[in-house]
Amino acid sequence: MPWDGDARPQLVEWARSRHIEGTGRRAVVVGCGLGANAELVAGLGFDTVALDIAATAVDQARRRHPSSTVDYRVADVLALPPEWTGAFDLVVEVYTVQALPDPPRAQAIANVSGLVAPGGTLIVVAAGAPEPSGPVAAAQTGPPWPLTRAEIDAFAVAGLVEYRVERLDGATPRWRAEFRRPA
Repeated sequence: MPWDGDARPQLVEWARSRHIEGTGRRAVVVGCGLGANAELVAGLGFDTVALDIAATAVDQARRRHPSSTVDYRVADVLALPPEWTGAFDLVVEVYTVQALPDPPRAQAIANVSGLVAPGGTLIVVAAGAPEPSGPVAAAQTGPPWPLTRAEIDAFAVAGLVEYRVERLDGATPRWRAEFRRPA
């Protein structure tokens, strides 16, 4: 599986460069897969919830990390529990939204952004694409459907402010974007 393995290097590098300390704070990892990113975040001290729509992925994450403090849950990014709105100091979205065509991609972007608490941060890592001539459609090759700059910018809603957007060029161009909600 392409999402098996260690925490994504773009997330690891971001956490190291920011000297992130999560003690006493809450985090959520959207589309946790087998748990590598969630375990990284929990290791930074965050009280971490990790969600995935695939019950088998959540079950495997729990089996792979039996002594973990991460609260692994089956949940749909398009229908998140209302009590999660604005509840997390750190929201991590790595390669999840890019797996969705549009629609419902725009709704997923809005829902992920809505998880960020006042004073909180959202980190997004995604494959990068040039601007398309129209919405991403399921008929196009993929998934994944790499995110355009406009789609990255769309995470900045409801008071969420772009802090830094990086285009990481390599064999596959990537976005690493950080957004913050003022306290």
